[in-house]
Amino acid sequence: MANARPSVTSRVLALLSAFDEAHPSLTLSELARRSGLPLSTAHRLLAELEAWHAVERDAEGRYSIGRRLWQLGTLAPVQRELRDLAMPSMQDVYEATHENVQLAVRQGSTALYVERIHGRRSVAVVTRVGRPLPLHATGVGKVLLAHADREVVEACLRSLGRMTRYTITEPGRMETELHAVRTNGFARTVEEMTLGTCSLAVPVRAPTGEVVAALGLVTSTVRRDLVSLVPTLQVAAAAISRAMPSGTSRLA
Repeated sequence: MANARPSVTSRVLALLSAFDEAHPSLTLSELARRSGLPLSTAHRLLAELEAWHAVERDAEGRYSIGRRLWQLGTLAPVQRELRDLAMPSMQDVYEATHENVQLAVRQGSTALYVERIHGRRSVAVVTRVGRPLPLHATGVGKVLLAHADREVVEACLRSLGRMTRYTITEPGRMETELHAVRTNGFARTVEEMTLGTCSLAVPVRAPTGEVVAALGLVTSTVRRDLVSLVPTLQVAAAAISRAMPSGTSRLA
């Protein structure tokens, strides 16, 4: 029937579809408007989704995609294949450095960590598998942002949040930083996400040359030879790229 009431499923999907690369977090009113649902309906459905961890709400009341959906997403063949293909090379990097080794893909304006290796000697970090972190304040994030579409970059430049006193929050400085990433082939951070740590990251490319992920490591800021580890990461990233099937394309 033309006037049939939308099903609960269609309304939930409309809510989840309101999130996109340019809108990774939204208020209740924004979600209601973008999904075309009444405010009361959106509020009720979001409460159920939050209870199921399909969405998460921050201290300011803004909603974002939750970890439960990420966990389901990891079952998708392309995501699972990436982790499986990357693990041997990540283990090689860990054996060579004994530092935190991380693999991330871009999810909107965040770096979503899909795999991580660390040991007793590794410096403590805030990174967790399934946890999104800001693109502009992390090594893997800068790599992903440097190779993202222009509209993604512009959206990120408008919201450069300060994580520490060393986080780059000036759009002009970040543009310069991203240009350096593309020119040099790697990204570096120094206490921009967490005090006492620095990071290094390189792109992982599909057979087409498109950047589909970032491989990085995090260590203590007392380590002075960080840039000397770039070749180690690049060799590992190249091995992951060679192992990818020819049909692999951007994952986020």
